[in-house]
Amino acid sequence: MTLYSIIGFSLAMLVLAASPGPGVFATVARALASGFRPALAVICGIVLGDIIFLLFAFFGLSMIAQALGDLFFIVKICGGAYLIFLGIRIWIRKPALASNENGKHTGTVWGNFVSGLIITLSNPKVILFYCGFLPTFLDLSALTLSDLALVVGIVTIVLASVLSTYALLASRARRMFTNQKAAQRLNRAAGGVMVATGLVIATRS
Repeated sequence: MTLYSIIGFSLAMLVLAASPGPGVFATVARALASGFRPALAVICGIVLGDIIFLLFAFFGLSMIAQALGDLFFIVKICGGAYLIFLGIRIWIRKPALASNENGKHTGTVWGNFVSGLIITLSNPKVILFYCGFLPTFLDLSALTLSDLALVVGIVTIVLASVLSTYALLASRARRMFTNQKAAQRLNRAAGGVMVATGLVIATRS
């Protein structure tokens, strides 16, 4: 890979990561509801999903990805339903004030990680980027394994950095809510965002 292609790909990843979508909304909703650390698990799942599609593109498996349309449809429906379920749980749970949580957060690390992974695997924008746009942007047939490692590193660093920034800002905003009613409104806002994200994933073509 040339320096030009590295910079170009990094900028393309930055635009993909920063543009509002299911991954950003779910990360912000989790950070608003539970804080920064639980959102990190969601981010890890999102990053892994991107790497999976990157490997699909690198090893010429985009045709297989397209052939598995029914499987992706099932993943999309299940992922949307799971996010709606999480959103409803956040909506109805008793709010815990940020200053009094003592490290207790909604959901498990594994559950947050899986939700992030499902979000990416069922996101048509990500599928289009890696299996459609990426092969026209990079000559995948000319990439070596060291090039692949570099691309994976770029994806991981850019995506994790952007989403972590979203999560950090959301978690800091959450600390402003110091009374029970305000915390309940915040929970409902975060739950509503999560439900809306699930609906978008389930109904998006």
